[in-house]
This record gives sequence, structure tokens and C-alpha cells, in this order.
Amino acid sequence: MEIESLQREVNRLKTEKEALTVKSKLFEKFAAMSHSCCQLPSTADWETVKATLQKTLQFSTELTGAEDGNLVLMDSDGTVTDFIQAHGDLKQDRRIELIGRVLNEGIGGWVSEHRQVGLIGDTLEDDRWLFLPHQPQTDRSVLAVPILKCDELLGILTLTHPDPDHFSPQFVEQMQATSDQIALTLENARLYGRLDESYRALDRSKQKEEAYSRALDIELEKARQIQRDFLPDKIPKLSNWEIETYFSPAKKVSGDFYDVFSLPGNNLGIVIADVADKGVGSALYMALIISLIRIFSGHISLHGFGNFSVNNGKTESAPAHCATPDQLGALNAVKLTNDYIAHEHGKEGMFATLFFGVIYPATGNMAYINAGHEPVFVVNSTGIVKSLKSTGPAVGMLHDMKFRVEQIKIEPGDILIGYTDGVTEAVGPNGDFFTRKRLLSILEQTASSASEVVAHIKNSLSAHVHNAPPSDDITLLVVQHLP
Repeated sequence: MEIESLQREVNRLKTEKEALTVKSKLFEKFAAMSHSCCQLPSTADWETVKATLQKTLQFSTELTGAEDGNLVLMDSDGTVTDFIQAHGDLKQDRRIELIGRVLNEGIGGWVSEHRQVGLIGDTLEDDRWLFLPHQPQTDRSVLAVPILKCDELLGILTLTHPDPDHFSPQFVEQMQATSDQIALTLENARLYGRLDESYRALDRSKQKEEAYSRALDIELEKARQIQRDFLPDKIPKLSNWEIETYFSPAKKVSGDFYDVFSLPGNNLGIVIADVADKGVGSALYMALIISLIRIFSGHISLHGFGNFSVNNGKTESAPAHCATPDQLGALNAVKLTNDYIAHEHGKEGMFATLFFGVIYPATGNMAYINAGHEPVFVVNSTGIVKSLKSTGPAVGMLHDMKFRVEQIKIEPGDILIGYTDGVTEAVGPNGDFFTRKRLLSILEQTASSASEVVAHIKNSLSAHVHNAPPSDDITLLVVQHLP
């Protein structure tokens, strides 16, 4: 009795060892499939998954002692996407015949319909087995296991053996576990496929966006260059006068501009202006306004234009002895530009603040209009001596507006300083403005030249802004009547 009991214990341990070995091998195959399904399924990666499924199928035949087996894979519509044979490979015509008939009439069709394991003990006694003509009738036992993800059929794993009743319930259980892992592999591969396609679509969109961005940068660079061409290429050189400018757009294109140009009657026109808003729209208005000012002031003579009298725009002026007819005629450009923009482009709601001065260099007399712009300061060795404040509204807001002409004399040693609000509203790293107070403190200091004033303001702005991104366009126009 003890010997029999010992024998039973030995047999039990052997059985458990064999079961453990089977489970260990299954775990190895499942781990291999999990690894392969985690690869992004490009064509090459899908071949890796398929090779792993091939090995899994071969292992299944070895584990169950099956003579042969195959794995049919399907998409969500039930269309066969692939066919894997355990041993060797079928010819294309044989594969089409096998897949088509078996899935419609044979055990594969039954499994597909019922979503259940199909176990045939003897094919000679089971109507679910389909004998194909011109094929050897060697299969007697069949095990067909559905590969399911929820209720969706992803494929069918089929094993065959020449002896009846070969596949035991233990084999059925093992193949169900295998089919579950295959289902997980296929589902993950499908999900990774969708993810990969999403990545590819995202990459294509990114490439298109980058190409568009590059094209836009090129166009903006062209716009920047065209805009810079509107600014004076060379400042007129006059004896006893020094003119310095500084222009720093916040973006590639700007709404700020300055201009210095000769005018009839040996006069010199100086302009500094700031178009509302920033970017492309304001840059287009900048180009329009600077062109109109030059044309209407008489700097550029076009057929039918260029000769404007004081009465053209009914510009209000100081007493006649304060400004020459040439100066008044040139300043009429402000009125004409305002009316044109308000009439032709009023619906856009764009406008510009502008200072336009007409200087007679021989005497230093300057007639000017300040159309809603920042005050223009005159300084000398004693500090600020004059503030040229607004004499009219911004240009382009309303039609038929009045612009008062004022006049001063820029004495030898005086320095005239025009700027845009990008100077006083320059933002530092802490969000604080540069302020007009800080600008005035600079102007109160003694400066010997126009270039020294520009350098001092630039250095102070740079120290204030530090590494903060530019918040607005910055423009300076400084004119000195040399002693």
C-alpha cells in the first residue's frame, strides 16, 4: 500500500511538474507576444508581430501534440486579413479555397457564428467538418478556438490531429488562454497602429505647419524690407544741423515711422508718427501715410498733384508772419492725408498720431502740426526749454478736422527730440513702464549732441527692459541746430 501511495504521489508530482512546465512555456510565449505587440506597427513591425504569432502557433501544436494548425486573422468587418500556417505555407489558390469554404461552411464558420470553442472528436461523425475535394482525409480530431475581444471576432486558431478524440479538456483550456493572449496582442497592435497613424498624421500636419511658418516668415521678411525701404535711406546733410534717428520694431513690421526730406523753398520736413495697433495692418497704414505726406507736402510731384495752396485744406494757422507760404503749403499735407484716410478707409477705424515739422534751416524757424502725438521737446544746455504739445486730433479719425499750425525758432545749440509712446511704455521684466518721468529726467541732463541724446535714451531703455520681450515699437527722431 505504501508503495502504491508513493507511486501516486510521484505521478502527481510529475503531472504538476509537467503542468508547471507548460505554464512556464506559455508565459514565455505570452511575454514574447506582449513585447512584439508593443512595437509601433509599421510594415516591418507587423512582420515582427506575425513572426511571433507563427511561433505561438507552432508552440500550440507542440503543446497539444497536434499535427498541424493554422491561424486566421480578421478585421472588424469579418474580412480575412492574414492566414498563418503552423508548418510550411499554402499556395495562394489553396489558401483562398481553404479560407473561403471553411469560414462559410466548415468548423470555422460554426465558430464564427457561435463565438464558441469548436471541438470535434471525430471528423467522420461531425457535420461541422468540411472535407475538401482532392485533399487527403487525414484529420480526425479538430480544435477551433475563437480569438475574441469582447464580442468582436479577431480570428480563429485551429489545430488538427489524425487520431480521434485527441484534444483533451486540458488542451482546450490551454488554447483558450493562448487565444486570449493572441486577442490582446492583436488588439494592442491595432491600437498601436491607430496611434502610429495619428503620430504620422500629426507629423504631416507639423511639417505643413512648419512649411507654412517658413513661408510666412519669408513673406514677413519681405514686408519688413519693403517697410524699411519706405524710411529714408539717407538723412539730408545740412551745414550746422545734426539729425539722428533710432527705429526698433517690436515685430518684423511696425506701425511707427519717421521721415526726413527736402521741401520746396529750401525747407526740411521732419515727421515722426505712430499708427494705431501693431503688426501687418498698421505697417500697411504706415506705408500709406508716409507716402501721402510726402506727396501732399510737395516732396514728390505727380501729374495733377504737388502744388497745394494754403486754401486747399483750410488749415488753421498762426499769424502769417510766423510761417512762410511754403511751410504752410507743406503742412497742408496733414489735412489732406486725414481727409483721404477718413473718407477712403474710415471703416477700418485706423488712425495715426503724427508730428510734422517744416524747418527753414537758414534761420531755424519751424512751423509744425502735432496731430495727437506725444509732446516733442526742445532742450539746450539748461534743460527742457519747450514742449510742443498737440495742435489737432490724430490723423484719419474723422473727415474735415482742423489742425492748428504753430511755430518756434530752433536756436543754435537747441536739440529737438521726437519719440513714440513705445519709449515711455517700454515694459521691464517686472511689468513696470519706462514712463515719461524717466524720459524727462534724461532730457534734463546736459547733452552736447543729437547722437549723445539718442545713445543716452537707448542705453536707459536697454537697462530698463533688460531681457523682457519688446512690448511696442520704439522710434526716436532728434534734430540739433549746431552752435
